[in-house]
Amino acid sequence: MKRRTFIAAAATSVATLGTSRGILATMETPATGAGIVPLDKSPAEWRALLDAAQYRVLFEEGTERPWTSPLNDEKRDGTYVCAACFLPLFESATKFDSGTGWPSFYAAIDGSVGTKRDWKLILPRTEYHCVRCGGHQGHVFDDGPPPTGQRWCNNGVALRFVPAGEALPELRA
Repeated sequence: MKRRTFIAAAATSVATLGTSRGILATMETPATGAGIVPLDKSPAEWRALLDAAQYRVLFEEGTERPWTSPLNDEKRDGTYVCAACFLPLFESATKFDSGTGWPSFYAAIDGSVGTKRDWKLILPRTEYHCVRCGGHQGHVFDDGPPPTGQRWCNNGVALRFVPAGEALPELRA
C-alpha cells in the first residue's frame, strides 16, 4: 500500500512539474530582438484577433496535429510571418521537408525569435517564440540540414505565408 502511494505521489509530482511554466521554463535568449518593440495585448484582445486553434498554439503553448497544415506543402518563394503580430520569422529559402508533419526551417530571421528550455515531455527541449508578441511557434532541434544543422519545427497555425512580390502585412499595433 505504501509503495502504491509513493508511486502515485511521484507521478503526480512529475506531471505537475511538467506542466508548470514557472518552474521548468527558463529563458535562454533576450525577450526582444534588436530594435523590435514588444507588443503587449491582453488574452481577450488576442482571442478577438485569432481563431481558437491559433490562440491555443500561440498563447497556451499548444501543438497542432502533424500533417494538418497546408504550409507543409507550400513551395513558393516568400516570407513566413507570425500569425499573431505579423513579425517576419522565416524566409522560404530556409524551409525544408523534415518528414515530421510540421513546417520546418533550418534558420530563423535574425532577432525574430527567443528561446527557452521546455521540460513538458520530461526531457528538455528548446521552445521558441516570436520576440514581439511572445507567441509560441514550436521547438528547435539539432537534427536539421546544413548549413546550421538545426530543425525549427513550427506549428503551421502560428504562421502566415506571404508570397514573394506581395507586401508584408503591417505589424499589428
